Amino acid sequence: MTEAGTQYSVPPVHRAFRLLRHIAQGGQCRNASATARELGLNRTTLIRLLHSLEAEGMIESLDGGASWQLGPGMIALAADALKSRNVIRLAQPVMAALSTRLGLSSHLGILDGREIIYLLREAPNTHLVSNIREGSRLPAHATTVGRVLLGHLPAETLRRFYADAKLDAFTDKTSTTLELLERQVATDRAQGFAWSAGNFEAGIGSCAAPVFDHRGAAIAALNVTGPVDRFDLNRPQAAEVRDAVIAAAAEISTALGYQARRQALS
Repeated sequence: MTEAGTQYSVPPVHRAFRLLRHIAQGGQCRNASATARELGLNRTTLIRLLHSLEAEGMIESLDGGASWQLGPGMIALAADALKSRNVIRLAQPVMAALSTRLGLSSHLGILDGREIIYLLREAPNTHLVSNIREGSRLPAHATTVGRVLLGHLPAETLRRFYADAKLDAFTDKTSTTLELLERQVATDRAQGFAWSAGNFEAGIGSCAAPVFDHRGAAIAALNVTGPVDRFDLNRPQAAEVRDAVIAAAAEISTALGYQARRQALS
């Protein structure tokens, strides 16, 4: 905290938030004395905070005051905060930085049936830029953005989308059967990104990663596109592109409230 922040901080507010975090993490405050010691409060202060937060709807009692959980007021407050964090607004500066860093065009897209719709584009200051514009639609099965999002659909939904559909070949690398598509999007999901070296358009490469909301749903995907030689997996710069795209998508997801599950160390 800055010197000014320390000067103007209000200790009772810090205590209230300490208590809220404790309850949010599953602490039910059944033993007031033990909870007060754990949080560095005196017992009377703890009881006053509990009843003040209850009066504001931030917490609610489970059994007449013996234990507590977050209340509807806190849940509504969190929901309003999440709704205000629009994905396009949050993605734009991240994508602009990504595009500048890599010298590649970046795009944000969502799934609409068997197509993707591009919501946002950021292009570097170079003549080698994508001709994709906001509102453009492309076939999901042939694009990295589409593959990423298809990979996060329930298996039965994916099969229903493509059960009687023709999967057009845009290059000889495009998946043209449901079986091939299922195999490809399963691989994309397992590795956390989709990679293309001319799968949709000859001479053009792409890498995409999913953007998750606070519920853990893949609501969009972020990609970069550019000359196919930048996407040659045998060259070191390909790893730079992959890592930068994954990191940018994760940054947007975090801003939307997504918390990745902690993986156990092997």
